[in-house]
Amino acid sequence: MSKAVVYTLLAAAFLLCMLFFQNITNHNNNVPNGLSRRLGYKIPPLVFDPLVLKIEKLAEEKVLGNERSPIDGERETNPFHDQVDDIDIDIDAYYLGDEGRLNITLRLMFLFPLLDKTPEDGLVDFEELQAWIMQQSINRLNHRTQAELASHDKDGDGAISFTEYLPQFSIEDLERNEMRHGEAGWWKEQFRNADIDQNGTLNFNEFRDFLHPDESENEQIQKWLLREKMKPMDIDNNEKLDYLEFRDGAYDTYKNYVEFENGGANVPNPEEVFGKLDVNKDKLLRVEELKPIMQYLSPGELSYAKYYTRYLIHEADDNGDGKLTLNEMINHEYIFYNTVYEGSPYDNDDDDDYHDEL
Repeated sequence: MSKAVVYTLLAAAFLLCMLFFQNITNHNNNVPNGLSRRLGYKIPPLVFDPLVLKIEKLAEEKVLGNERSPIDGERETNPFHDQVDDIDIDIDAYYLGDEGRLNITLRLMFLFPLLDKTPEDGLVDFEELQAWIMQQSINRLNHRTQAELASHDKDGDGAISFTEYLPQFSIEDLERNEMRHGEAGWWKEQFRNADIDQNGTLNFNEFRDFLHPDESENEQIQKWLLREKMKPMDIDNNEKLDYLEFRDGAYDTYKNYVEFENGGANVPNPEEVFGKLDVNKDKLLRVEELKPIMQYLSPGELSYAKYYTRYLIHEADDNGDGKLTLNEMINHEYIFYNTVYEGSPYDNDDDDDYHDEL
């Protein structure tokens, strides 16, 4: 591909991004209180339309001059891949209106049949919308992981070593093995947790777990995450939570999510939740006993997709049947193209968590 073509495509992608986000910004008054802030947890913005990710990837790849190949197995694991892959680098496919702005109405008309699948009844229910949003989230996680892998894989072997990703730590740092948050030993422990085959390097799936531990099903990573979440709640530093520590820490986070799930009704009180979690009835909660509420204590993008889906249906469901018609989506089209956050998704958050370090 000639440099002229590359620059033309990059300029078109950049212009489109500017027009798109300018158009969305002009309609921010239609967006209610941010869902992320309402739940009291910071989550990177979710994407409804795969075109947004396409634009991001196009701009990034043209800047880097790196036409990355698709992630292995993406076609097999993405049920929507063939349906949305026809969004090509053709300016007409970007649904630009007469004023050079993204025509959101046309985009929704294009996407609606892709969501309305089980069954095809002219309605998008919770499960259909959630499956769609989950897949967009998975695609974005995979893309971000692939970008990090390509950027740090110095020897080109398709895997990441500790020193490739965190070269700032010296041999002396590793020997000191300091376990404070962000120190060499702290990072090394998480690297070992992600390295399932213990070969000293992380393949794509292991590296994705390392970068996005909230999304991981790796039991060691889950335990590590829960220990990290427990530390600020564990006042007496005994690596367990008594009732008061649980009530004043973990329960508040749990309650926020359950209230949103249940519309404020039928929320168990702290005594009920603590008693159910305290399996051995010693009046203390260990890491293993907190696993049943891990999706509330450490929710990732995939967990958040459920809440985002519920939010979208709540806002756009005019007749209250729990499903969305195309007209309802068009009537509330801008909520599907806003991140439903007030300001930056990372504003004013003191949670010194894993993602801050990354």
